[in-house]
Amino acid sequence: MIDSLYPLFKVDTLNGFVALAAGLFTVLTVIFSLRFMKGKPGLTRYYTYIIMTAVASAAAVLSNNLILLLACWGFLGLTLYLLILTNNDAGLIAKKTFIIVGGSDALMLLGIGIIYYLSGTVQMDEISIPLTGGSQLLAVVAYVSIAIACFAKAGAMPFHSWIPDCAKLAPVPVVAFLPASLDKLLGIYLLARISLNLFVMSEAMNIFLMLIGAITIIAAVMMALIQHNMKKLLGYHAVSQVGYMVLGIGTGTPIGIAGGLFHMLNNAVYKSCLFLTSGNVEYRTETTELDELGGLSRAMPLTYFACLIASLSISGIPPFNGFVSKWMVYQGLIEQAGSSGFVIRFTAVFCLVAAMFGSGLTLASFMKLIHATYLSRQPDALKARKISEVPWTMWLPCLVLALICIVFGVFANQLPLKYFILPAVEGVSFIGSWYSGLATLLIVIGLILGIFAFRLKGLKPLVRVDSACVGGEELDLAASRVTGTEFYNTIRDLGPLKRIYAKAEAGIFDIYEQGKAAVFSVGKFLQYLHNGILPTYLVWTLLGMILLFFILVR
Repeated sequence: MIDSLYPLFKVDTLNGFVALAAGLFTVLTVIFSLRFMKGKPGLTRYYTYIIMTAVASAAAVLSNNLILLLACWGFLGLTLYLLILTNNDAGLIAKKTFIIVGGSDALMLLGIGIIYYLSGTVQMDEISIPLTGGSQLLAVVAYVSIAIACFAKAGAMPFHSWIPDCAKLAPVPVVAFLPASLDKLLGIYLLARISLNLFVMSEAMNIFLMLIGAITIIAAVMMALIQHNMKKLLGYHAVSQVGYMVLGIGTGTPIGIAGGLFHMLNNAVYKSCLFLTSGNVEYRTETTELDELGGLSRAMPLTYFACLIASLSISGIPPFNGFVSKWMVYQGLIEQAGSSGFVIRFTAVFCLVAAMFGSGLTLASFMKLIHATYLSRQPDALKARKISEVPWTMWLPCLVLALICIVFGVFANQLPLKYFILPAVEGVSFIGSWYSGLATLLIVIGLILGIFAFRLKGLKPLVRVDSACVGGEELDLAASRVTGTEFYNTIRDLGPLKRIYAKAEAGIFDIYEQGKAAVFSVGKFLQYLHNGILPTYLVWTLLGMILLFFILVR
């Protein structure tokens, strides 16, 4: 019995740590849900779907058979749909998600069929198809078909639009569990698997992946900048961070691929932490609108600490984990920039600039989130509620994830890279040097000296307290609040960006909305042709008979 099942599953370094991470996020999500979901209807179904998702995810990741992988992948699309429906108001978003993810599953089926045609097997460890040569076109179609399924699952553009909508309306534990962590792990894992093992990559396909990654980074972070809802802002960042993962794999270099995989793991950690902290805020304040929040750092210190650490991590600030994985992706791009081909060198430089610029914009948007939620003056409505910290089952998962952000950054070489990432990618060599322990020590010493100097009595007179001004006019802080979101509104009104933002909000870049419009257009055309009048049907019947007669005569 065991021998007959053995070909269906295979454990290696790559899928082993992904399955382990999926188990960790399942446990933390269940702990968080114990209080957050308490009293909501359908909890038995909710926890059943969580467990089913965890089991199907493990089966998909450990699968060595493409048919089994496809079955588990499709089942995960169903559980995602059902979990989103836990919120009765998210029906349209659940349908949108199911159509985008399910439609990409159909392409995945096409890709698997072509793979079987080319290789004669569905056992993943027996497949190695070059993207060049005699069967190049079919091989490319197969690779792109499966890659699209990976993009839709992880949320890369242009198959991303379900994630920000889901982030805003679906229950927070569901978003932290699936779009923020598990779906990222699954989508990027499969993309890495097909790029490293099932196909032999070509330069053109590497360029394709790098461009998808760069566009995803910039476009999504630009949308995140102008958001006023915390969960939707985090949703767009969940999309933007996928770009770094795709970019790392697209470099085709060992250091870049390792960086992309490490960023996959890091992103799941800090993004899940950020969504859970937003759930804490929503639980206490009953809102996630940034303009209605403020002053929560003292009222919710543990949530604030976890959110701050995760925000610094996603922004790539050393010594946290996000910096290390981004730094590795940058090294992969620099290595590609030194290659011989002009096109690949130009693409690598362009993507490097886009990635670094996107990281700066990420920091800017999280400065807005932290200030508006935790540091700005608390509105009167919240003062009346007497906000306090959430129960321990809700802040504990956040602190665990924040601690992982610190440990995976400070001890990156000793823990995650040594045991999870580097064994999965052969031939990794670092271009530069980063001594995370020494850097952390110097940062801590600098902070201590800064605090000590600031508290010296002799320096206190150097600190001047003045009134706040806007446009040269004094601002009455007692009568008005400065949340920090107003400044970012000006970005929306910048010359060329104004039209782009208007088109984005109208859904011009939403593949679901455009597909729906195309389907409705075809439907209206068919409705026009079939108008219910008998002579019209007789004409179509006559034309059909003439066409059939012509074909038979030929």
